[in-house]
Amino acid sequence: MTKEASWKFADDIVVETTQIVAARTHAAEVGVESVSPAIGSQLAVIAAAARAKSIVEIGTGLGVSALWMLRGAPDATITSIDTELEHQQVARAALLDAKVPANRIRLITGTAGDVLPRLNESSYDLVLVDADAASVIEYVEHGLRLVRQGGTVLVPHALWKDKVADPAQRGDTVGDFRTLIAELSASDAVLVALSPAGDGLLQVTKIVE
Repeated sequence: MTKEASWKFADDIVVETTQIVAARTHAAEVGVESVSPAIGSQLAVIAAAARAKSIVEIGTGLGVSALWMLRGAPDATITSIDTELEHQQVARAALLDAKVPANRIRLITGTAGDVLPRLNESSYDLVLVDADAASVIEYVEHGLRLVRQGGTVLVPHALWKDKVADPAQRGDTVGDFRTLIAELSASDAVLVALSPAGDGLLQVTKIVE
């Protein structure tokens, strides 16, 4: 059996809620790439294990990632940042349909570079970075500032269309992901794991001092 068959199996065994299926369908219709089912289920498990109460999401999309994380941490409040107001409105409707209370949904329309510096540091359990791959290093730096000790920054698409692992592939985005993974892996301040499921999920946990 090939690795591709194993990855497909990891996606196929995931059972998604009707709200997640609908959000994924809407995202595909408007050309927004969502996390794979296998990555989504990992987000839920990580959120549950962290007993997350406060989550920041960079890149709302149509709500797939938020629905998965709140499935794992149903009592959490989510702050989600995106430049597309229309997409956020669809995501809000999906979250409300999933019975997430409106007072635990905070959607901010704007660029992450403008919004993130205004958020309180060391105040969040999880930060998901899934927007503007060209700024991934900057956003992860912000994420590590925002999470508490023991908090985790999650970066979907960390293998960037299977190019990061291929030394023949070049380009700024591929190079940024390689630099990010290498520098974090060498750091004593964080624990790092890279899941190969989907398009990759980089997991970075701030060590408790």
